[in-house]
Amino acid sequence: MSAYDNPNSTDIRALLDHQRRAFLAAGPSSAQQRIELIDRAIGLLVDHQDEIVEAVASDFGHRSKEFSRVAEVLSPLMTLKQTKAQLVDWMKTEQRHSERGEAWVQYQPLGVVGILSPWNFPVNLAFGGLAGALAAGNRVMIKPSEFTPQTSALIARMIRSVYAEDEVAVVTGGADVGQAFSSLPLDHLLFTGATSIGKHVMRAAAENLVPVTLELGGKSPTIISRSADFKAAVTKVITGKMHNAGQICLAPDYVFVPEESLQDFIATAKAVLAGYYPTLKDNPDYTSVINARHFERLLGYLREAGEAGVELVELNPAGEDFSEQLHHKIAPTLLVNPADDLSVMQDEIFGPLLPIKPYKDIAEVVAYINAHPRPLGLYYFGSDAAEEQYVLDRTTSGGVTLNDVIKHVGVESLPFGGVGPSGMGSYHGRDGFRTFSHAKAVFRPAEGPDLMRPPYVEPLKQVVASLITR
Repeated sequence: MSAYDNPNSTDIRALLDHQRRAFLAAGPSSAQQRIELIDRAIGLLVDHQDEIVEAVASDFGHRSKEFSRVAEVLSPLMTLKQTKAQLVDWMKTEQRHSERGEAWVQYQPLGVVGILSPWNFPVNLAFGGLAGALAAGNRVMIKPSEFTPQTSALIARMIRSVYAEDEVAVVTGGADVGQAFSSLPLDHLLFTGATSIGKHVMRAAAENLVPVTLELGGKSPTIISRSADFKAAVTKVITGKMHNAGQICLAPDYVFVPEESLQDFIATAKAVLAGYYPTLKDNPDYTSVINARHFERLLGYLREAGEAGVELVELNPAGEDFSEQLHHKIAPTLLVNPADDLSVMQDEIFGPLLPIKPYKDIAEVVAYINAHPRPLGLYYFGSDAAEEQYVLDRTTSGGVTLNDVIKHVGVESLPFGGVGPSGMGSYHGRDGFRTFSHAKAVFRPAEGPDLMRPPYVEPLKQVVASLITR
C-alpha cells in the first residue's frame, strides 16, 4: 500500500510540495518530453484494458463490458492520441498585432494540476484530464472517486507503475481526502461531479485563489420539433438515455414532445427499448445503478411522482420483477408531464428515468428552459433551420448536439464545459491545453524616443490631440 492511500492532509500537502519542487528544478519541458509522458498513459490503457473493464464492472455491480471498453479505454485512448498528434502546434507562440513593436503570447505550464475525477466514468475522466494537463507541461495529482474503489485502486497501481510521484501521482480515500485535496494551493483544479459538491470544491479552492474548471452537469433538455424525423429522434433519445443507465452528466434529462405526439413517443420508446433490451434484469448490456444510495434516490423520485398522480410508464419488455436482484438495476421509466415542484424535475436525474413534457409551440419550450438553471447540454431534433437557429440563439447551455444527443462531448476540437450552475471553464483538445497553461503576454517595443514622460512637450500634445477623434 502506498503512503497516498487514505493519506492525511499533511501527506497530501507534502506530495504537492514534492511535485512543485521537481517542476521548478526541471524547467520547461519540450514537446518530446511531454509526448513521452502521454505515451506512457496510452500504454497503460492498452495494456490494462481487461483489468479496467473488470474493475468498473465490479464497482457498478454490473456494467456492460463492451460499453466500458469503449467509454473507459477507447475514448480516453483517442483523446491521448489526438493530443499527442497536435501538441507541437499548440505549443507554438502566437504572434499578436502591434504597431509599436513585437507582441506575442507564450503558453507556459502552470505547475501542478489537480484532478478530482467522478465515479460514472472513472478512467475516462481521469485520463481525459491527464491528457490536457500533461500536454501543457504540468505535474499532475489525481484523486479518483471513493464510489468506485476497485477502479480507483487500479488507477493508482497503473499510474504508479509508469510515473514517478513527482510526475503524476494518485491519492485515494473518502470524502475527507477529497476535502483536503480541494484545499491544496494547486496551480489549477479540475473537478467533475455534482453541482452540490462543486460548490464545496470551489469554496475550498478559493481559500488559496486556485483557479478551477468545474464540469457539473445539470438537467439537459431535449426538444423534438414537429419538423423532426420522429422515429429517428425517439430512437436516438432512448439510445443516449440508456447509455450507462442514464448515469452520464450529459444524458437527456427530460424531453419536450409536441402535445399531439405524446402517445406516439411512448409507443415508439417502448418499441425501441424492446429492440435493444428484450430483457433487462440479467441482460449483460444493461448497466446497474452505481450503489444503494443512488438506487434509493431514484426509487424515491418514482414514489414521489406516483403519489402525485404522475403517469409512470415502465419500459420493461419482459415484465420482469426487480424486487429480488443481485445488483441495483431499475426498469427504465417514462414520467408523463411531472410537475415542476417534484424532485425528478428539480434534481439531475442521473439514472434511467425520463420525464416527458408535451408542448404547443417552440416559444413555450424556450421560455421554460430559460426559466431554469443553464444546463450542461441541450439537444434539438428537427429540420426547420429557422426554428433551430431560434433555439440556438435564445438558449444558453454548455454545448449542443443537433439531431442527436451527447455526441458533442466526443469532438476533441470543441471546448467541453458548462455555464453557470452546470460549470465553468472548459477543456478537451486545444482548449484543454490552454486551460492548463498560462498565456503569458510578451512585448518588445520598437526602437524610438519615449515621449510618455515629463516634461510633456508640445509634439506629444499634438500627437495625442490628433488621435482623439471619432
